[in-house]
Amino acid sequence: MSLTHLAVIMDGNGRWAKKRGLPRIEGHRRGAQKAEQIIEWCAELGIKYVTLYTFSTENWRRPPEEVNFLFALLRQMLYEKFNRMMEQNVRIRFCGTMEQLPQEVVQVCRDFEEKTKSNERIQAILAFNYGGRREIIDAINNGIKNGLRTFNEDDLRKFLYLPDLPDPDLVIRTSGEMRISNFLLWQIAYSELYFTETLWPDFSKEDLLKAIEDFEKRQRRFGGL
Repeated sequence: MSLTHLAVIMDGNGRWAKKRGLPRIEGHRRGAQKAEQIIEWCAELGIKYVTLYTFSTENWRRPPEEVNFLFALLRQMLYEKFNRMMEQNVRIRFCGTMEQLPQEVVQVCRDFEEKTKSNERIQAILAFNYGGRREIIDAINNGIKNGLRTFNEDDLRKFLYLPDLPDPDLVIRTSGEMRISNFLLWQIAYSELYFTETLWPDFSKEDLLKAIEDFEKRQRRFGGL
């Protein structure tokens, strides 16, 4: 069974740090390094799209110093890893309500989207300031602004944040939590779900291969027989 689009809910950074007596921000730093690794692993495996749940609309409830650290970490990782992304032919895209972010963050995100837009080996989509319910509401409102009064599925899809992306085939969530947490609610209607107890910074290539092996054993019927 072909795996074209992998989506990941990267959970457990804070718990990883707490277990080691480290500050939460160190867990986020290690988690960001793991995100870089999984993009490269997916590219090696021929997966064309990987979407990483990086910062949710609910994450604004965290302490301001943690939120600001996450913004700074994103900018740092993009600048530090730019040459590597170009060498690996990785296209970076962002999915979320970008206009609510600090202007310097938006500028960096748009800059790196532009710089990598011709890369074709793999698309790495960072769901940043993203919420699934918000995306659906935004899609409906944008459709209305464009003259629609009623919608079918194809109509709504045109107004999603990244309508050209195929739906995820597989969603992985780490850290033992077994919920979707407002992630790609429209797109994962028929995605396969895989949950692991492994905390995100500890997620290894072997863990990824195990998830893919499990996925390949499943039968996807999409509501049919």
